[in-house]
Amino acid sequence: MDDWRARFLASGDDADLPIVDAHQHYFDIKAHYYPWLNDRPLRPFRYGDYSSICRNFLPHDYRRLTGQHRIVQTVVIEGEWDPATPAEEVGFIESLAQDEPTLGAMVGQAWLDREDAPSLLREYGKHPLVRGVRHKPTVTSREEWREDFVAPGSMRDPRWREGYARLAENGLHFELQAPWWHLPEAAELARDFPDVTIVVNHTALPADRSAEGLAGWRDNLALLAREPNIALKISGICIPGQAWPIEANRVVVNDAISIVGVSRCAFASNYPVDGVVNSLSEVFDGFKTIVRNRPRAERLALFHDNARRIYRLT
Repeated sequence: MDDWRARFLASGDDADLPIVDAHQHYFDIKAHYYPWLNDRPLRPFRYGDYSSICRNFLPHDYRRLTGQHRIVQTVVIEGEWDPATPAEEVGFIESLAQDEPTLGAMVGQAWLDREDAPSLLREYGKHPLVRGVRHKPTVTSREEWREDFVAPGSMRDPRWREGYARLAENGLHFELQAPWWHLPEAAELARDFPDVTIVVNHTALPADRSAEGLAGWRDNLALLAREPNIALKISGICIPGQAWPIEANRVVVNDAISIVGVSRCAFASNYPVDGVVNSLSEVFDGFKTIVRNRPRAERLALFHDNARRIYRLT
């Protein structure tokens, strides 16, 4: 990897750019139970009908789709495995890692408000592949959200916070997936638990591309960016019914980097989930096009170095 870093810094050629895909998934829906993939009817989803990804997706499938992109490592994020047995997904991913050298780290599923959270986090802390956990907190619609929002399983729920408080002692960070209007709650969480890094998933979900929607997203992202213990994954910004829209996404990518800072952002594919809309190559082609005029060191940070640091990859 260091050889490719040096090669890219010398050439500036996208063909030499090493990529750490900071957010992807592996599924084996024939051998394991994923409620959102196995159950019918399908759940409502921001990309629409996702039946096309209700199938196995394993390392050989990922490799087949990378095209000309030089993916040197990936980070596997929990895939909404059966919540009754979250630790078993770690065993599944570890078994894949034995034969897949690019699989560098993973994020496990945890339900922080459950009674088993302390023991589960201790178990995760013993697994060398696990770097953090994801529990999608309870959220509400933008219209119903209020500044004093609190609900069971939300970021202000005392029971949920009790579980969150166990992350640092087990060497784990937190992956936050929530729409942008909940970022004020995340900012409180970051301040109250400064020893826990929060990695915001999918660009904080700027699905509403209206002027008002983007203004709200920018304001709340800026609020969260004041906290030093946050990072942002720029991913999950496909638009249903469109090829990966470079012009529509340009403002989102550039604003995210401007607000959070180059050193705290990382690009990711969200594959195979974004495969509902676009190919993996289209996703990385789009990111490369948008940042092509940035200095080489910044491009390397966004595609490679930051993810390696955030996920403590070797």
